[in-house]
Amino acid sequence: LIRYKTKPELAEKNAALVAAVFAELKAAGPDDVRYMTLRLEDDTFIHMVETAADDGSSPIPKLAAFQAFQDGIRDRCAEPPLVRSAVIVGNYRMLDEP
Repeated sequence: LIRYKTKPELAEKNAALVAAVFAELKAAGPDDVRYMTLRLEDDTFIHMVETAADDGSSPIPKLAAFQAFQDGIRDRCAEPPLVRSAVIVGNYRMLDEP
């Protein structure tokens, strides 16, 4: 889970960069990763990534759109990215169940 808050004037640019990542990811169609991004009303973005790889690796950082997203991320942020592990406590039809 990655959480950060963008500067208000750069939130739309950030959202467009995120959308480009999803477009490239959908075109590539990898089966070993699941990814979702939420945008809160205060321009906080929350990215949730799940990978099936034993080593936790993901194909996302290899995408050109993700590299473009990463370029300047700290300049777009009012609060820097915070990376944390998360455990699903409950899930009702939001995520595929094993």
